[in-house]
Amino acid sequence: MPHSTQQIRNVALAGHPGAGKTTLFEALLHAGGAIQTAGTVERGNTVSDFDPVERQRGHSIDAAIASLDHAAGPAGPVHLNLVDLPGYPDFRGPALAALAAVDTALVVVDAAGGVEHGTRRLMARAKERGLCRAIAINRIDADGADPGQVLEQLREAFGTCVLPLNLPAAGGTRVVDCFGQSDGDSDLGPVADWHQRILDQVVEINETVMDHYLELGESGLRGDELHDAFEQCLREGHLVPVCFVSARTGTGVRELLDIAARLFPHPGEANPPPFVKGTGADAQPFATRPDPDAHVVADVFRILHDPFVGKVGVFRVYQGTVRRDSRLFVDDGRKPFRVAHLFRLQGKDHVEIDEAVPGDIAAVAKVEELHFDAVLHDSHDEDHIHLAPVAFPTPMFGLAVEAGSKGQEQKLATALQRLAEEDPCFHVEHEEETRETVVRGLSDLHLRVQIDRLRDRFGVEVRTRPPRIAYRETISAPAEGHYRHRKQTGGAGQFGEVFLRVEPLPRGAGFEFVDEVKGGVIPSQFLPAVEKGVRQALRSGAIAGFPMQDLRVVVYDGKHHPVDSKEVAFVVAGRKAFLDAVLKAGPQVLEPVVDLEVHAPESCMGDISGGLAAKRARINGTDATGSGDVVVSAQVPLSELEGYAAELKSVTAGRGRYTLDFSHYEPVPPQVQQALAAAWRPRQDDD
Repeated sequence: MPHSTQQIRNVALAGHPGAGKTTLFEALLHAGGAIQTAGTVERGNTVSDFDPVERQRGHSIDAAIASLDHAAGPAGPVHLNLVDLPGYPDFRGPALAALAAVDTALVVVDAAGGVEHGTRRLMARAKERGLCRAIAINRIDADGADPGQVLEQLREAFGTCVLPLNLPAAGGTRVVDCFGQSDGDSDLGPVADWHQRILDQVVEINETVMDHYLELGESGLRGDELHDAFEQCLREGHLVPVCFVSARTGTGVRELLDIAARLFPHPGEANPPPFVKGTGADAQPFATRPDPDAHVVADVFRILHDPFVGKVGVFRVYQGTVRRDSRLFVDDGRKPFRVAHLFRLQGKDHVEIDEAVPGDIAAVAKVEELHFDAVLHDSHDEDHIHLAPVAFPTPMFGLAVEAGSKGQEQKLATALQRLAEEDPCFHVEHEEETRETVVRGLSDLHLRVQIDRLRDRFGVEVRTRPPRIAYRETISAPAEGHYRHRKQTGGAGQFGEVFLRVEPLPRGAGFEFVDEVKGGVIPSQFLPAVEKGVRQALRSGAIAGFPMQDLRVVVYDGKHHPVDSKEVAFVVAGRKAFLDAVLKAGPQVLEPVVDLEVHAPESCMGDISGGLAAKRARINGTDATGSGDVVVSAQVPLSELEGYAAELKSVTAGRGRYTLDFSHYEPVPPQVQQALAAAWRPRQDDD
């Protein structure tokens, strides 16, 4: 059925692991008539968890998309695109990518578990992205559930802007509206009290509505005035509405559908997407218009590799209309591709559609040029446009992998490339120095899932081992270096002389090469050779064989010979002058330090803290989740975490897990630097 932008609602279900997102996703699809019977996670027959690894593990790993049509919208039937996001922080890549493609984040909270660490993290992410936020308190009829206490926890955590649109009643067996009506009672007290609170919150944001309300009272407010004020509150974060549901029994699910249809913003009402045109300092904000007749602008937020249809790119349309047989460009490509088939995703199923209007989520297949965050457009007027990038965590947990049997090397390389295309937080690196293929992810669990997929989806068995730590080198003080390269071999010789200065830069600044040569003592055609020599030394290191960073090289003097000076001479002179300066500049080995989050039973807190202290960790804090678990936050040198997965499993009887985010580089202790330098010298001598 064709629908307009005004009829679309794009909603992501997010939340802490185990809050019931997938069950609620299933209940909403069933209540909206999209499926005949609601599946369950236990039976492994849900629409969203269709991957074999998800069914085996009993939780979501990837973001899944499905849609339904609901008849209760203010402008006719509403087309609701639902996105089920994984809750475990180990799988943040697909979750954050999909979160950027919706207008509303519906954060699901367990009425028995309360406000957990994942709740805070996802609410903050949605706010950073400018999304409208709403909360569904699930399992209101479960044993041990306390919906009233959870509501108060939410208001303490996120402010008085958190207010309910409906309330549990009769022990959580039904819900009553407290936004559109003021009569009745509930499990949380008189409906009139909450009705007044949310009405006051909504009307105060808009001066016109406030004036009408003060002058005429609630009965004097027009429906469109109240609706517009409500939308403004959502966009500006002035209101975070709460709905109460029991996804398992269906209590409040249809009411939640009605609220999404009537009150959640359509793509033309939500905060505009952060597109920019151009790159670097020349980039300027670019405003897309949800106009179906404008040029097409769409963004690819998910790549899938389907065994039957091949590579699939899932995108959100922001402007224009994508139709079958449309011709679209990928990014700044010169050659368009034809949209031979246009799909709507319904879990694992692909439903063919004729067109996708602004706000729609759709997919195309068998277009190899597609990649995550690619912009699709139909006119070169929209070249150089892209969405502001999502702030993904840096994957720091690594494993070196190799094919389990000979002849599978190419198959392994292809499979790794496809997995990396699907998950923005799964990286594949090829270490030239050690000739290792290293995969990096957010945790041990994250990588174990990808190793399982290599076996199950691609038929590739691999061997794994810990990778080499990505140490770096730098300097701690300025110094000067000099080298004269002279070589005579009977014919034309080689001559080049370089004077340079090295200076430390702030951590993370990288490398700068500065030319301060005066009077042509080094001809301009040889300066690139000097830089080439310096960069060679940067890659190979000076004291322990690790790449160098965070320094500036200033070339200020030198000499040349009109006959014997050649590029190769200045490459050698540049490299050796640089090494001469570095050895005088207080060289240091830097180690990567990571932000570590450990989730474990509270009873294991002492063992975890003691174990981390022995690893040179700085514990920054602990956070009780309210469900018997604790989150320990610390900064730890990455080199100290080898084997930590097995250690944590032993200490917590398999119930603990952890995630890593890159934090910064800092100097290693002197004894570690001495050991690394000593280990490098024998290899250097062998070379």
